[in-house]
Amino acid sequence: MSVSTFNRCWSKVILETLTRHGVKHVCIAPGSRSTPLTLEAVRLQEKQKVQCHTHFDERGLGFFALGLAKSSHRPVAIIVTSGTAAANLYPAIIEARQSAVNLIVITADRPAELLECGANQAILQENMFGQYPVSTLNLPKPSQDYAANWLISSIDQACYLQAERSGVIHINAPFAEPLYDANVSEIDSHPWLAPVQRWLAQKRPWAIHQPPQEEVLVHEHWDDWRTKRGVLVVGKLPHGQAMGVKAWAETMGWIMLTDIQSGVEPTLPYADIWLANKTVRDKLLQADIVVQLGSRFVSKRINQFLADFRGEFWLVDDSENRVDPYHHLQTRFTAKVHHWLRAHPPLRQKPWLIEPLALSNFCAKFIEEKVGGGLNEASLAHHIERVLPKSCALFLGNSLFVRLVDALTKLSENYPVYTNRGASGIDGLFATIAGVGIGGNQPVAAVVGDTSALYDLNSLALLKKVTQPTVVFVVNNNGGAIFDMLPVDNEVKNAFYRMPHNLGFAEAAAAFDLKYARPYTWADLGQALKQAYSRKETTIVEIKVNPTDGSHIYKSLIEQISHAVIGA
Repeated sequence: MSVSTFNRCWSKVILETLTRHGVKHVCIAPGSRSTPLTLEAVRLQEKQKVQCHTHFDERGLGFFALGLAKSSHRPVAIIVTSGTAAANLYPAIIEARQSAVNLIVITADRPAELLECGANQAILQENMFGQYPVSTLNLPKPSQDYAANWLISSIDQACYLQAERSGVIHINAPFAEPLYDANVSEIDSHPWLAPVQRWLAQKRPWAIHQPPQEEVLVHEHWDDWRTKRGVLVVGKLPHGQAMGVKAWAETMGWIMLTDIQSGVEPTLPYADIWLANKTVRDKLLQADIVVQLGSRFVSKRINQFLADFRGEFWLVDDSENRVDPYHHLQTRFTAKVHHWLRAHPPLRQKPWLIEPLALSNFCAKFIEEKVGGGLNEASLAHHIERVLPKSCALFLGNSLFVRLVDALTKLSENYPVYTNRGASGIDGLFATIAGVGIGGNQPVAAVVGDTSALYDLNSLALLKKVTQPTVVFVVNNNGGAIFDMLPVDNEVKNAFYRMPHNLGFAEAAAAFDLKYARPYTWADLGQALKQAYSRKETTIVEIKVNPTDGSHIYKSLIEQISHAVIGA
């Protein structure tokens, strides 16, 4: 058998194993060394086992796969060729690791005899992503000396570890030439595959692991602790775990602080603003117990509250990772949130602190007054639900706008919120948005900043591929307005932090054949959105705002609320 035909047999086993672990999407960048993997993925697509997606930019491809995995709730495979093509996946791998998203990265490689000897496009790829993957497989060059069931079980074990821990698998797969003259008719019946033909005819994974018990044991002193003064702090939660949290907190009479990523409708919205009030914050710190559900809070004020709290601290999260950056003495529950709530029934009682409610209600009127009636960053954040259709996913980019939404809006539980807050980078946001839309097969509304948009212009090509109504708001404040929050000299801040670019996005949208609108008022925006949501394609909506308006309103709200007298 030719080398190229056996390369294809080897690739078939790799990809067939991945399909047994839920892989339905394979994202492919162009390249020669990855040919055996690419052509086998195409064969799987022809058999309707997977759907293949392509992009010419590996960095964007990685973030596209990240979005697919987030919204489809399945692992997504990525195939790239050797060299810096593989290195360009690193930012997406970092974000996937930090936010526990399941990607399976397959990097084609030169065989060992071509490394460190001047061969073209040969770099050191083994373990190149360091500690970021949950599992790394450095495969040998395809050889019949290795049994097919060894290859299957090795990949199967990596997928099992991923299911347990969530994150990235890196499979480095070297291939020798020739790559292109495979005899396709010999692949499926090759003798090397004979011992696993029965398995190939089935859909089961190689090893079937019995699932762990999902029973959560009630804390032995819960009957006592549930009578105490408590604060429930709800961070980013996995899909489907927000159910019942709001009702539980309301029954308990506990104060609930929620993050925009939680999926829980806040009972005390605008916490990032009203927690700036020292009087209320000090009273909240007198709580007997804080229970944290999930992690990764956007709000600086919620993070400060958690850092300063010194009482009984419980943390509930379904990962085994440390997710408490303040390292409290704590009781840790490794469990799904809704399972924990079921094991810890609430006790109906009156709220133990009324000032947060009074201040939250005051903030609602005060914010409305401050953001005004014009179309600006702060008003878009405050009224974000006004620009959403009845059913869609909401994606929030990083930097200033996600903080404004977290601080200024009261979003209902009707909208799943997606972010890339694992590493909180501004790279790959357009690509992630495209992946979220295609993976979830649903309309998407997304908001990114102008610097983020410039960073990922190549991925506008991916937004061209969506087939659901998709609106991407680009808030153009001419640079990195988040840096206005920093105590740096204004001249230095402008030149070395904000970096104004004086660019618009109409030409970029036209270059990628995307619909474009630039509204000036809320009425203009309403008309633009009416058209945009009626189209099964992407519309770029650019909202140009004064460079410092959003940050100034945000800082002003925090400053004035911090000095507000409760009851005045």
